[in-house]
Amino acid sequence: MNNIVFSFPKPANEPVQGYKPGSIERKKIKEAMDQLLNMITEIPIIIGGKEIRTGNMGKVVMPTDHQHVLAHYHKVSEKEVKMAIEAAMAAHEEWANTPWIDRASVMQKIATLIAGKYRYLINAATMLGQGKTTMQAEIDSACELVDFLRYNAYYASQIYSDQPISDAGTLNYVTYRPLEGFVFAITPFNFTSIASNLCMSPVLMGNTCIWKPSTTALLSNYILMKIYKEAGLPDGVVNFLPGSGAVIGKVAFANKYLAGVHFTGSTGTFNGFWKSIGDNIANYNTYPKIVGETGGKDFIFVHHSADAHQVATAIVRGAFEFQGQKCSAASRAYIPKSMWNDVKKIIGKMLKEIKTGDVRDFSAFVNAVIDETSFDNCMNYINHAKKSKDAEIVFGGTGDKSVGYFIAPTVILAKKPDYKSMKEEIFGPIITIYVYDDDKYEETLHLCDTTSPYALTGAIFSNCRKALRKGAEILKYAAGNIYYNDKPTGAVVGQQPFGGARASGTNDKAGSYLNLIRWTSPQAIKETFCPAEDYKYPFISDAE
Repeated sequence: MNNIVFSFPKPANEPVQGYKPGSIERKKIKEAMDQLLNMITEIPIIIGGKEIRTGNMGKVVMPTDHQHVLAHYHKVSEKEVKMAIEAAMAAHEEWANTPWIDRASVMQKIATLIAGKYRYLINAATMLGQGKTTMQAEIDSACELVDFLRYNAYYASQIYSDQPISDAGTLNYVTYRPLEGFVFAITPFNFTSIASNLCMSPVLMGNTCIWKPSTTALLSNYILMKIYKEAGLPDGVVNFLPGSGAVIGKVAFANKYLAGVHFTGSTGTFNGFWKSIGDNIANYNTYPKIVGETGGKDFIFVHHSADAHQVATAIVRGAFEFQGQKCSAASRAYIPKSMWNDVKKIIGKMLKEIKTGDVRDFSAFVNAVIDETSFDNCMNYINHAKKSKDAEIVFGGTGDKSVGYFIAPTVILAKKPDYKSMKEEIFGPIITIYVYDDDKYEETLHLCDTTSPYALTGAIFSNCRKALRKGAEILKYAAGNIYYNDKPTGAVVGQQPFGGARASGTNDKAGSYLNLIRWTSPQAIKETFCPAEDYKYPFISDAE
């Protein structure tokens, strides 16, 4: 019998490989890309460990070359969604009763397989299917994914070991049960690591899931499912449902055993989920836990004491890496008038050097946005700025979707602080800049705080400590993750737990114990060794 008390040590972050010319990792990633490019993968539905093919097909294409089909996938109907819920519920008791160290060991095996055997395959799938450069894929589908798995085991150790005190004659302890039902995980296209974590964090804590992956991330997500199987994850613990979110959601939200929703995506979609849950609240066996990380209108706010080169670098990296398709991407900036010309000149020089191109071209810094809908949305904002008296295009402003969904890195100058692209989420390689009078620092900080409904990430650049403190004070609710003198992207598991509030989500901080504990239902237990045998207390007496 395994009666050890074990705690996972705090891990180190997975090292990032450089992919320099001539390196072994550069050679291996190219080989992995060739492997995926020279085949069309058939992606089935996976329920209870069994592959299901409905024949109702969709296709996965490359964002940078949309005529190239990477995969065909089978779409679910309501029938398969019901089957998946049944499979998740059938697997629930055994998985919940599996010793947590065994569950964590499966997570560690997955991490080991991704860090080693499958590193280049999962990165290649993320590059080709989701339009990421080699470095953006490496920090996502290899490093962050592995970090989530390893750090979650460490955080689970902390949660399970957090126990109450016991008086003499009693024993008190807390068990952290999984939720009573299934978890519905709805995952985004932009991070393979998030797609994994939205399933694996509830699973580590003993839950079973139905998983609705993004249709534009299906290639990497299907590879994940195969890795889970190889690592020993039991059948039915995660059930893979490609297809329409509306179809899957209709069945899942109406089911009495819905116990949790784990989501990353748009604010509007999350609002719709919340409403569906409210409409069905009387039908549920237990109140579902709702965890979501949604939209952002992430800012860079600059004080006149800041360094212009550092600010320009943060804008270019923060706004244009992965085409601005990060929830944390810099999307608006506030620049003091005295710095604007210098910052603009440096940004212009950088953008002249930056190459936009295919993911297979390792000299490209910017690739394509994910699909035609995203392309059209971005171009609508650009065209609006071209026509508006309240804005002008400073750099970029062009797009071409003939081969891939390419949009030039674009800088819009807003003449009003509440201009459309200063407050609305775009999710593309577009940043809008508002230039303010140097002596209106505090006033403009308040504008930043109130202009947009989101509160995900933000950055403050200042070499004046007093100004930095004032910015932090005024913007304390404007971002769940705030960066001083750095771009507002690049949160690292174990270093910056990630999440925001307001219209940006429930701020349950992926990559920390705060998220994991949401997937538990604690039960407090008290045992008394000498139970009372008389109802009377000492104060009950007629005597004085």
